[in-house]
Amino acid sequence: METEPTEDIDQPLRDRLKAHPGPALLWGAVLCVLLLLEGPTYLDGLLGAIGYGLALLPGSPGAEAFASASAFFGELPHLLSRELIPNRGYYDGSAWQGTFLGLEPKYAWLIRFLLVYAYVAVLLGWLWYGYVLFRRHYRAADWTPTDDVIDRLRSHYWGLFGLAVVVFFITMAAFAPVIGPTTAEENIEGPYSYDMQYYNEDTETVENITIGEANLGSASRGSGDSNVGIWSYDDFGRFHPVGTLVSGKDLFTFLAFGARVSLFIGLGSMAIAGVIATTLALVTAYYKGVADLIVVLTSDSVQAMPALLLVILATVVFKNHWIAELYNGAMLFILLFALIRWPGLWRAVRGPALQVGEQEWVDAAKSYGQRPTVIMRKHMAPYILGYLLVYASLTLGGVIISVSALSFIGLGITAPTPEWGRAINIGQQYVASQSWHISLIPGLLITLVVTGFNALSDGIRDAIDPQSEGAEGGAAGAAAGGGGG
Repeated sequence: METEPTEDIDQPLRDRLKAHPGPALLWGAVLCVLLLLEGPTYLDGLLGAIGYGLALLPGSPGAEAFASASAFFGELPHLLSRELIPNRGYYDGSAWQGTFLGLEPKYAWLIRFLLVYAYVAVLLGWLWYGYVLFRRHYRAADWTPTDDVIDRLRSHYWGLFGLAVVVFFITMAAFAPVIGPTTAEENIEGPYSYDMQYYNEDTETVENITIGEANLGSASRGSGDSNVGIWSYDDFGRFHPVGTLVSGKDLFTFLAFGARVSLFIGLGSMAIAGVIATTLALVTAYYKGVADLIVVLTSDSVQAMPALLLVILATVVFKNHWIAELYNGAMLFILLFALIRWPGLWRAVRGPALQVGEQEWVDAAKSYGQRPTVIMRKHMAPYILGYLLVYASLTLGGVIISVSALSFIGLGITAPTPEWGRAINIGQQYVASQSWHISLIPGLLITLVVTGFNALSDGIRDAIDPQSEGAEGGAAGAAAGGGGG
């Protein structure tokens, strides 16, 4: 895609924006509208995360203030709120009451679910259009190496499949309070603290019952009346897209909030491991010699230890420690997986870092007397971040599998915090019955998400390095790239 000609290729971006502000202003205005439509959701999540982090610090005075602010924004109406498109209601014998436009709960929920993903698609599409506008109107150069990387990724069908799966997973986690048929407070944390109305067909009257009691009557524990399967209602008029658990809780809500836990652990551990790996790669590539030897020996020592056994041992040792209580064990797993995974990431970016360290521009920066930290940050780091992204996304899938495996054997995230591996564990005895959905659906989701991250990493790798296996181009190249992880 060609850019419009500019008078001065060295003209600052700010001046180019002033000379032709129309497209940028229009794009920014539409983006603001899109963000404001879901503004309370973003602020609720951000302030809640800050408040939770402050609560972990002893004697922190600001935790309650952030929690209160989060609750305030959480109650404000927004485009995709449960209050605007409710799916919780009851049948009074003639019509549904309390649902969106009086529709059946399944249709009301489906509308909200589809609107969430339509909103995300529009938002991502508009962000992409902003990049196109930048290339067309405001970028001085007609071409940059990034253009070729993006073009190769756009034609890498295996990588695009991975991108679609990752977007689906992240959206599920980010909008979990909205896309679930019920809330985490009602479904997971305190079902006996909330009431609901339902239509009793025997007495032909509308009655009240606690959600906990309703869950007891909606448990999936075999076949016949002891099962609430996929895309069905329970005896209390509640719709369950993928059935219920053995406790009668909604499985879809459990999976949505479980995605948050998996994503939090995966991204948290990869962020810490990535910082460690990048820092050590830059230091060893710059100083070489003894520094490189020390890191090699340290990484070999860490990788020589059986990773899963080490995690299991640490989980048992820290079982009653205060750090194991943070987010029901999630923080402990973040630190453990960061400790275990950084050597692999470091070895993945060590080679590119050493290559960059030998380039002429690095020698020129040294001759001009720039500090080592400045050279590493400005002249070396940008060239290895792409490789780090590839291997971090590939490793993240392994973290998700490991967390699920630990939860499966009872050493992972503790209840009531939802985790996909625990759902597989509690439903394994019903795999051969009509309640197969309890184990099979979380298992399929884990497989799909891990495959998606691997496919995306293959696509990014082939886009960055066209000489890599699977980057030959076309469908054949994309298929080959899928097997290269």
